[in-house]
Amino acid sequence: MPREYQFPFELRHLVYFREVARRLHFRAAAEALGVAQPALSRQVAQLERALGTPLLTRTRRRVELTPAGRLLLERAEPLLRSLHAIPGELRAMAGGEVGHLRVAFTGLAMATVLPGILREFHRRHPGIKLELNESPTSAQLVALEAGELACGFFHPDAPTPGLLTRTLLHEKNGVLLPSGHPFARRARLRLRDLADTPWVLFPRAHNPGFYDRVLAAFTSAGVSPRIAEEVWPRANGVGFVRAGVGATFMTPSEAQHLPPEVTFRPLTGPAPESRLVLGWRASPPPDPALAAFLGVVGG
Repeated sequence: MPREYQFPFELRHLVYFREVARRLHFRAAAEALGVAQPALSRQVAQLERALGTPLLTRTRRRVELTPAGRLLLERAEPLLRSLHAIPGELRAMAGGEVGHLRVAFTGLAMATVLPGILREFHRRHPGIKLELNESPTSAQLVALEAGELACGFFHPDAPTPGLLTRTLLHEKNGVLLPSGHPFARRARLRLRDLADTPWVLFPRAHNPGFYDRVLAAFTSAGVSPRIAEEVWPRANGVGFVRAGVGATFMTPSEAQHLPPEVTFRPLTGPAPESRLVLGWRASPPPDPALAAFLGVVGG
């Protein structure tokens, strides 16, 4: 056994000493512990020998703590309380009542389904702490494979071996335009109508599949996109549109609450589709905290 785990006394010695120190009376302490008074006295004496210092001064009339005894009591109290709480904490964790989850999300998730999920999860499981981080799909997949995330809200390019997924959103994108754009008042648009409009996209490395679907949609529409900026996270792209730099793609679900500087319009004809999933590792099986989170997402 490593030396740092070798102690010259046992846990019962601390329990016995604490009871005597709290009551300052051996007979009363022995009755509370359900042991014989001579046995209790021997246990305390063994602890004193093990620590090499007197912990109590004894007379016929009273028992008092020495300075060393007072220090030991101060240190032992929180330790014993913590040990006492462990079984209940473990039961709570096994029952999904407490825990800690690292969850990643994309901007689309936070703009659509995630706030409602978080609200319901905190209502049902207030003892489970969520650590939330915005992260692109590519980074989430790496982190999930490495076991660094409990789950993630992302946009899969292709099958995801080793992961289980649940589809939360599957929509055709429309276009987000500056309110002052010449076509901002049209009820519907086609990509070919926007041949001269600059576009704000994201770095291809963050989600190659969706980026390529965007380019394929332009090709099907017979136009080449004028890419003005590639930015991340998602909120920055929307900010560029608000600033009048260009247009960007957006799903109808994401366009429910928009600032006045921008306008959402559906697209007719070719347009990229967005698919949002919740993904987690297929093995090992979800721990109770993750199972509780999946239960909320599943309804």
